Amino acid sequence: MDNILRIAVQKSGRLSEDSLKLIKECGIRFDNGAGKLKTAATNFPAEFLFLRDDDIPGYVEDGVAHLGIVGENVAVETNRAVDTVHRLGFSKCRLSIGILRGTEYTGVHDLAGKSIATSYPRLLGQYLADAGVSAQIHEISGSVEIAPSIGLADAVCDIVSSGSTLLSNGLKEVEVIFRSEAVMIAHQRLTPAQQELLDQLLFRINSVQAAKNNKYILLNCPTSAVEEISKYLPGMRSPTVMPLATEGWCSVHSVIKENDFWENIEKIRQAGAEGILVIPIEKMIM
Repeated sequence: MDNILRIAVQKSGRLSEDSLKLIKECGIRFDNGAGKLKTAATNFPAEFLFLRDDDIPGYVEDGVAHLGIVGENVAVETNRAVDTVHRLGFSKCRLSIGILRGTEYTGVHDLAGKSIATSYPRLLGQYLADAGVSAQIHEISGSVEIAPSIGLADAVCDIVSSGSTLLSNGLKEVEVIFRSEAVMIAHQRLTPAQQELLDQLLFRINSVQAAKNNKYILLNCPTSAVEEISKYLPGMRSPTVMPLATEGWCSVHSVIKENDFWENIEKIRQAGAEGILVIPIEKMIM
């Protein structure tokens, strides 16, 4: 059946929540009630499979699912024959090596001959090989951080977000070996119809992501200041300028990137802008 996309999503956890939120922001409606392992969209030709994250790349490789949303760390570690078609920008984390806090550390070569516990033997093995370090990799699943304190390993290699889990287990982060975020992966032999549906979905995702990275800005300024202010508000093509009832004043409307706003706002104010409003954008079609 090539007139529908089957999309595999992690069945629980933060990645699942962020994935489903993005899909809903794309205007796709579905019921993901508690305990459901499969559901269909009501207004887009898609079905959703709720799976363990480690299983998603295999389902996509086999074509059981046409698309999957996983952490890049999982996609690379499982080493399945799939295509990464889009980086989604959420669920960012890093894969890091941690050692006991009181241990002296001068560099990655201090790990030579040590035992490292991890759920990511492939990524860790590649990193150590690239660094020319020979160490024993002890593969375990779950509760990796406890390994040094019970004498199972000298160090750990695990996913880190804030670092609080390492600290609470008496560890310190010493090497970042991989940076990860959520990615969309695809089966390598999509039919033309499935590829067309994927292109439609990516169009929606790009529109949502562009909106999140930009703000709509409105301000009032003297007409004489428009040229100077426009230097900091390029917009999608150029600002919209409309005269106000007060002679010699106008209203300027534009789109500005979130990062550029805080860098340029003082320059905009000093150029004569006042009554500045900054409004979120729901969708942005480029």
